[in-house]
Amino acid sequence: MTLLETIKSDTINALKSGDKFKYEALKLLLASLQNKEIDKQGKAGLEAVLTDKEVQEVVLSEIKKRREAIEVYEKAGRQDLAEQEKKELEIISVYAPKQLSETEIKKELEELIAPLGSAPNAAGAVEMGVLMKECAQKFKGRADMGLVSKIAKELLGS
Repeated sequence: MTLLETIKSDTINALKSGDKFKYEALKLLLASLQNKEIDKQGKAGLEAVLTDKEVQEVVLSEIKKRREAIEVYEKAGRQDLAEQEKKELEIISVYAPKQLSETEIKKELEELIAPLGSAPNAAGAVEMGVLMKECAQKFKGRADMGLVSKIAKELLGS
């Protein structure tokens, strides 16, 4: 069963069980996935079926949207809306790829930084830019890039 089929099945089960909140959250996720299918279909000119990787990209995008919304709502003092977003985030996160822990990120970053330390003109912002370019490829879908950036800054002493 593909990830998309799993999400569709879970949406139907949420509806049948009467879990309206979960149903609504998954319905929003399915709408985003359908938009992705339409975009893909327009580019290919054929009927498009999303791969699990593409589904995960959409899921990660939706997770990022929820995190940003939570931050905005908390700054605005709207805890009720922030809590709603947190619940949606929890439901959607089930379909995301396993995320690396801080320890795992730090270990992989140390491996990436080691060769940069001996580079002649790699200092400060340049070193950080080079590192983050590498990180974007290495950690895509496996870690929150904000956390990766924070840990990288600590390791570089910036």
